[in-house]
Amino acid sequence: MKHLIILASAILPLVAVSQKEFDKYGPMGSEVHTELKKAIDIEKKIYKMDLSFKKLEPKLYNKIYKLTDLQALKLSTNEVTEYPKNFDALFNLIYFASYNNQFSTFPPNLKPFYNLHYIELQHTKIDSIPAQIAFLSKLQTLKFGNTDDTLKLPNTMHFLKNLKDVAIENCVMDSFPKQLFKLPSLNYLNLSNTNTHYVTRHFERLQNLEILIIENNPLSQIPFDIYKAPKLRFISLRGNKIEKLPDSICHLENLTLLDLRGNPMSLEEIEKLKILLPGCEIKF
Repeated sequence: MKHLIILASAILPLVAVSQKEFDKYGPMGSEVHTELKKAIDIEKKIYKMDLSFKKLEPKLYNKIYKLTDLQALKLSTNEVTEYPKNFDALFNLIYFASYNNQFSTFPPNLKPFYNLHYIELQHTKIDSIPAQIAFLSKLQTLKFGNTDDTLKLPNTMHFLKNLKDVAIENCVMDSFPKQLFKLPSLNYLNLSNTNTHYVTRHFERLQNLEILIIENNPLSQIPFDIYKAPKLRFISLRGNKIEKLPDSICHLENLTLLDLRGNPMSLEEIEKLKILLPGCEIKF
């Protein structure tokens, strides 16, 4: 029981953050169903389902495919390791999130999920994002993290032309995710505790990037070309090994907050940044 309480306390903050996203999806005013049996009995016009902290009886779990109107589905701590049978029948899904379920892969067939706008997978055993993710042409948000495995990204990610928000946290990347620098619509990028040692210089590809978070990594340098992402307004580099930033950062005219806490930067360097960025709040 003690372990369950600790586990629940660890997962609750993630679920709370996701709740706001979950609320955005599905028809306005539609009921959020929390009892799987009742939903399957009704079957039609079930648009939103939150099964958080429900132990799911296998026979019922494998009947989720009947809820073909379902647009938003959230799972959390359900003690499941596989997706329900015929999961790809839920082609109307716009939102899908799972927390603390030990899935070892993404859903096996992503092609039918062409309506997905939001997908989040936390505390899984997944070690790679499949090339099939390219089929999710409407995907706007991808959040992934909290695994013990090395994460690999596919080269097909550049097909996700509508992907705006990417958060990868608390897992080890096999290398710097250069694929993320090929997403023309990217607005928000969070790489925290991902063993990121360096950042590519191709910031000219990120013309829509406004928020960049690279925290708790062994990062020691930021490339000169960072100024080529002109819309950057928030940068957090907390908990790295950065001693100085390139002077080119002064060209980021929209930058309003720069968080450098937890880096070995001298007061002299901080004072120089204050001169270079007079309109920017610098935390150190």
